[in-house]
Amino acid sequence: MSAPEIVRVRDTCNVWVIRRGEVGVCIDFGSGAVLDRLDELGLAGISDVLVTHYHRDGIQGLARAAEAGARIWVPPFEQELVTRAGERWSRARVANDYELRQARFSLLESVPSARTVAEYRHEDYGGVELLALPTPGHTMGSVSYLGDLDGRRVAFSGDLVYAAGKVWSLAATQWSYSGVEGQASTILSCGMLARRGPDVLLPAHGEPMENPAAALAETSRRLGALMELRRGQAEPWDLERWLDDPWEPVLPHLLRNRTSVATSYALLSATGAALLIDWGYDLWTGWELGAERAWTRPLLESIGALERNHGIERVEAVVTTHYHDDHVAGIPLLRETHGTEVWAPANVAPVLERPELHDLPCLWFDPIPVDRVLDLGAAVSWNEYELTAHPLPGHTLYAAAIELEVDGRRVLATGDQQGGGSAGVKPDILNYQYRNRFRIDDYVASAALYERLRPELIVSGHWPPRQVTDDYLAELTRDGARLARLHRDLLPLDEIDLGAEGFGARIAPYRSHAASGASVELEVEVLNPFARAESAAVTLALPDGWSSEPPAREVALEPHGTGLARFRVTVGGPVRRVAIAADVTVGDVPFGQQAEALVSVT
Repeated sequence: MSAPEIVRVRDTCNVWVIRRGEVGVCIDFGSGAVLDRLDELGLAGISDVLVTHYHRDGIQGLARAAEAGARIWVPPFEQELVTRAGERWSRARVANDYELRQARFSLLESVPSARTVAEYRHEDYGGVELLALPTPGHTMGSVSYLGDLDGRRVAFSGDLVYAAGKVWSLAATQWSYSGVEGQASTILSCGMLARRGPDVLLPAHGEPMENPAAALAETSRRLGALMELRRGQAEPWDLERWLDDPWEPVLPHLLRNRTSVATSYALLSATGAALLIDWGYDLWTGWELGAERAWTRPLLESIGALERNHGIERVEAVVTTHYHDDHVAGIPLLRETHGTEVWAPANVAPVLERPELHDLPCLWFDPIPVDRVLDLGAAVSWNEYELTAHPLPGHTLYAAAIELEVDGRRVLATGDQQGGGSAGVKPDILNYQYRNRFRIDDYVASAALYERLRPELIVSGHWPPRQVTDDYLAELTRDGARLARLHRDLLPLDEIDLGAEGFGARIAPYRSHAASGASVELEVEVLNPFARAESAAVTLALPDGWSSEPPAREVALEPHGTGLARFRVTVGGPVRRVAIAADVTVGDVPFGQQAEALVSVT
């Protein structure tokens, strides 16, 4: 390497050391042998270690770095693979294991002091300014670091590429059984890195690459050929187009992202601003949803194309249709990097901001701050447009339809309420999920809303835009009524009405943390399933050594009404996650343990 600022230490990987006076900043750390060579390198110590990805060959010596007082920086979506590595081994699955993502190539012991780098942003690390760029492929959470060093744009690219046309591991790019998600992501990451114009690539394995554009392009070409052979499709994915032109017009001022899941839309203003409807997983190559954080990663690459191709100077706001992770996962990153405001309907905002309260599927890992809560049914202005959020229960209770007029057309964004059919012509599913708090008449209500609003165009989260006809609205009305009727036919509602979900109680918060000996406040919501007033008796089923105050509650309930029973629970040990339950009797009918909640003892 010609740049005097950078030295390579050959270890279990290439450890790149950037000199800053008498201290060094390391990219990856290998076994930690660099600490044994400080005198040789003319350094007094290592101030910072920046990790490109979690694999052991690159970071097995991190504990030594921590002991030596170095600050450790890791990719944000792989932090738990470093800071909680020991815990992960205790629960690792070995029987009937279909996991292919090389999770077992992680650290054997935790390094709890690791902090996260700020993706898409330049930061100072021990006197070295670097940009952390997401480059998934070798692992889903991988990052590359770019900086201007000794007059050149240098990219520390981890294991994204080994050499021109070569990768360090093909097995690492197989994220699912028979899948090609990691290979497709590598191709996209090669394109993203090439766009940043590095003059040299410094890989974690292999030699420096002095012609990055050619090296990245050849790697993409070969991977594309391999990927298409496995996929067996006549029409290859146009991944280059995904990077160059990810947005396709629905209307002149309403764009649809062809790369994202769930589908995001961009509303374009004459002011040079954009408003997004949902922002989940950009550049989604097919990895399974619902996995843990390390395997569930949002990106922002398509945002740049709004400026490049559509003259957009800023993304001012993002509006959510509902709380599911594939619709909101990228919003925190968008908010942090672009200053984008988060707008959420009044029935969605509480779930985004306090996910731990709820027993719901598809929750994002962290709270998402909401900058503006949209009152349901009230129009709000954004530049030359007006938007109105309407309650849209069905797919989930916590959802809204976003009404707006674009280019003279009445448009309704409906999230995942319904979709499918042939080329978006005929509906074939009412997309309800019971755990999403589905109620029997929800699709009756949504059909009535559509009939009242009379949209000309519906845009949804997973299906093509749909031109709305009278026949389509009539079919939704019939399907909603039939769905409700079938539920009433199938459930014993005249005797015991526990609704479509079939449960008579819930505990909030669903997830809480407390030290042993401390207490947590829990609230049990109880449903009266009878058409007569009743009293409910509620107790908590607790582990040995735990107690509640009071031990039991009596709650008066109106016919088919709900009531609350509040408890203070004193937590026992040892350190673990504990499930507790609410045992409910309504009148003289015992319903047993109708609800549970999780308490993590710390």
